[in-house]
Parts: sequence; C-alpha cells; structure tokens
Amino acid sequence: MRMPRRLAPPTRTVRWRFTALYGGTFLVSAVGLLVIANLIGLGGTRTIETALPGDPPDRLTLAAAQDLVTRLQAQLSQVHATQSRQFLIGSAVALAIVAVLAPVLGRVLAGRVLLPLGRITAATRRISADNLHQRLAVPGPADELKDLADTIDDLLERLEGSFAAQRRFIADASHELRTPLATMRACLDVAVAKPEPIPAQTAALADRLRTELDQVDRLLEGFLMLARAQHGALAARQTLSLGRLVAAALDARATDITGKQLTVHDGGVLDDAWTRGSSTLLSRMVDNVIDNAILHNHPGGWIRLTATADTEVALLVVESGGRVLDQAQVALLAQPFHRLGADRTGSDTGSGLGLSIVAAIAAAHGGGLDLRARPEGGLRVAVSLPLAERVPA
Repeated sequence: MRMPRRLAPPTRTVRWRFTALYGGTFLVSAVGLLVIANLIGLGGTRTIETALPGDPPDRLTLAAAQDLVTRLQAQLSQVHATQSRQFLIGSAVALAIVAVLAPVLGRVLAGRVLLPLGRITAATRRISADNLHQRLAVPGPADELKDLADTIDDLLERLEGSFAAQRRFIADASHELRTPLATMRACLDVAVAKPEPIPAQTAALADRLRTELDQVDRLLEGFLMLARAQHGALAARQTLSLGRLVAAALDARATDITGKQLTVHDGGVLDDAWTRGSSTLLSRMVDNVIDNAILHNHPGGWIRLTATADTEVALLVVESGGRVLDQAQVALLAQPFHRLGADRTGSDTGSGLGLSIVAAIAAAHGGGLDLRARPEGGLRVAVSLPLAERVPA
C-alpha cells in the first residue's frame, strides 16, 4: 500500500476567495446605492432650478432687491427640503433594489464558491465498500477544498487496504482451519472403524464430536460466504429466475420439510421475477431464507413463498408461522450471530449467520432485506432485488 501523500499548504485559500467576492459585492452595492440616490437627487435639483424666476439685477430697486432676496431665501429653503426629500426617496429606492438583488447575487456567488464542495460530496456518496478503488481526484488550485479532497482520497486508500487485508485474513483463516478439521474428522472415523467393539459411551462421544465438527465446518463456510458477499466482486453475472431458485431449493429440502410435517404454500411463486447477479450467491441467499423458515418452525407448521415482479423490483417473500415475536429483536437478525433462540422455536440451533449472509448478498446485488414480525405470529422475510428482463426459454 502506498504511503499517504503529503499535503502542500494552500496558496489560494477559500477564505481569500470569500473575502474578495463578498468585499467586491458590498463595494459594488454601496456604489450602486450612492449612484441611484444622487441621480434622483440631481433630477429634482434641475427641476427646481429651471423654475426659479428672476429679472436682470441692474433693473431692480432696493425694495425689489430685498423682496427678491426674501423670495430667493424661501425658494432656497424649499430647494433644500426638496433635495432632502428626493435624497430620502432615492435612498429608499436604491435600498429596495439592493435588498432584492443582494440575496440573489449572494446565492449565486456562494453556489459558485461551494461548487467544488458539492462535487466532493456527490463523488464521496458514490463511493462505497464495493468501489473503494475510485478516487475523487478534484482538480483546481491548492486551497482548503483541494486539501479536503486529497485527505478523503488518502482515507479511501487506507480503507481499501484494510478491506483487502480483512478479505485475505478471513479467506486464509477459513481455508487453514479446514485442514485440521478434516484431520480431526478422519482420525475420529479411523478410531470408530476399528474391528474390536468400542464402548457405547465412546460411540456416543464420537457422534457428538462429529456433529460439532460439522457445525464448525458450516460456520467456516458461512464466514467465507459472508466475506465474499460483503467484499467480493460480482464478476460472473447471470440473469436468473427467483421462482426457479425457490423451486430448486424446495426440491432439495423435501426430506426436511416432510420430516417436520410442514405445509408449503408456493402458489405465488411465479416465473416472472428475474434478477441479475452471481448464480452461486443468489442460490445461497434463497437456500438460507428457506432453511431459516424450515429450521425455525414448529412441527406441523406452514411456510408461504411468493416471488413477484414490480416495475423495478423482483421481490421474494417467505413467511412462516410461530409465536409472536418482538420486532426490535427481529430487526437485529440481519446482523451476524444474532439469534432469537428459544424465544422463537424452543431450541437454540443455528449459527446466527444465515440471515446476515442473506442481507449481505442482497446488498451486494443492489437490493435489501426486510424482516418483519407477523402480528399473528411468525416471521416475514422479504428480499428485494433489481428487476431484470426475462430470458427466453
């Protein structure tokens, strides 16, 4: 993994750009305010000046001159009052214009300055655990926003390395643990297969150990499947029918269904719910949902399955009867190692990975898992996947 890049100090800061933009905006607004006010004031002054009467000063007598001075003083006072009124009107008009234009101009300027931040946010939202190899790679001057984008790129690089190391660890550990388990099972079979009779207690202990080894083997297989669903790449994608996957899973579990005397209602399983993805993962997803309905069910219970297609979604719903469950506890079943145990079926079987694997596989294919406690009792499991076009037979 590459070492994080050193961030260079910004040369053109966002603070500098904000200062320049808003300072320039305030300056232009103030100049515009003064220009409008003065234009209105000068217009009123010209009107008054053209209305001033007067005779040639050399023809006036002293009394007439005094009367003219008095009238001029009165008119001058009137001019001052008119100018003040015109200036107030001009200031009010200019203030109204600036009050309307300032928010619009400020919004445009703020949007232009924050445009790189919006691009960073949109690009970050598009990056998930499935495409950590992507980077923001934001162009532009070396400022705070550029530093933020480079920091996020470094974080994504470290996350990508951590996810890859986690995948390698889970896969290597699971494969390495299979070897001693196979050796233990072989030694156990050899010890039980000796020609001389073995005590009944030893045979019972061997059966118990074989059962536990099978449970550990299933747990390791679940780890591998969960890691592959959460962090693996879906390279080989096929268009599959959920109805056919359900039918195949029911046929493979006919013995278990008959052994528990379960009634299966599959009249709603149609051949028009198609999706696209990994055949192995989707088959395992359907198997886990049906296994969950069979394992956590009462003898003589029932299972209802429907696979339907909406305009954009292929929906698989599996319902089973049972006791009334707590919705808060049911919502946790999609997390690894969360089980209802005896509160649901009176037994504590299962590894707690089944529905978490279903949730991971559905999420890897762009879908989701919805778990609901039925008001009448039992559980409703709904898996939604993107709808694909039906493949001709």
